[in-house]
Amino acid sequence: MSTHEQPAAPQRSTPHSCPPPGADGPGDRCGAARRSRTVRAGRSPLARVAAAAAAGAMAAGVLAGVAPSAALGAVDPPPRSTTGPCAYTATPDDPAARPVPLPPDPRRTPNRGTVRVQLRTNHGTITLTLDRAQAPCTVQSFLHLARHRFYDRTGCHRLTAYPTLKVLQCGDPSGTGSGGPGYRYADELPTDLPPAPTDPTGVRRLYARGVLAMANAGPDTNGSQFFLVYGDSALRPHYTIFGSVDARGLAVLDKVAAAGVRPSDDQPAPVDGPPALTTTIHKAKIRC
Repeated sequence: MSTHEQPAAPQRSTPHSCPPPGADGPGDRCGAARRSRTVRAGRSPLARVAAAAAAGAMAAGVLAGVAPSAALGAVDPPPRSTTGPCAYTATPDDPAARPVPLPPDPRRTPNRGTVRVQLRTNHGTITLTLDRAQAPCTVQSFLHLARHRFYDRTGCHRLTAYPTLKVLQCGDPSGTGSGGPGYRYADELPTDLPPAPTDPTGVRRLYARGVLAMANAGPDTNGSQFFLVYGDSALRPHYTIFGSVDARGLAVLDKVAAAGVRPSDDQPAPVDGPPALTTTIHKAKIRC
């Protein structure tokens, strides 16, 4: 790592090994059958050859465990999405780590005021103040997940202790770092962050101690994972900030950070990985 190289930023990996499941609509089956019969009545020899080839392709697809529509090259419909300004979009190729519906998406997303959420952990309570004006769609999603107990009984799977990246990352019920809520939504990126004093290039911005922000797997891939900044960090401004951590919560984070990252045989003194002090969110409770 060069002097100015940035360590791995908070992100979630999105598995793409499984294609999205087929979802053919019911269509007009009777009308299709009538049209099929009409075509067969006047087939030419070439048409009969083409029909036989199509039937063979369909049979091969069925034998291979592929739906007939897929064997004939049918295209899956676009992912389901809410119709409001937040456009929460289902991710069938990245299913929910814990079942949860898409968030409500009213025509006017609440964009004023703050909401407090308490994360009751095994090391104490971390109180978050969510700022609707800063990131209305993110706050809407986070509150939705809290109401559906998505964060209850989940672990914080990643702690970083780089000189320029000090965060605790949580929000994945699977504990693997790749789990999410089964939907995604667009970034609401900060535009007024000061330059990070540790970055002479001026590219990275200061994510200050006490910041609450979303982890992601690239542009517009926000889901459920978030990170709590326990020490000033230098990051490109690619992560939505949607709130802050209170003083009592920072004391909890300091306790977890002081214990360091869990060592392994390959990494006896790691700076990135599961926290040595296992941290579990017992309950996320909304406090108006």
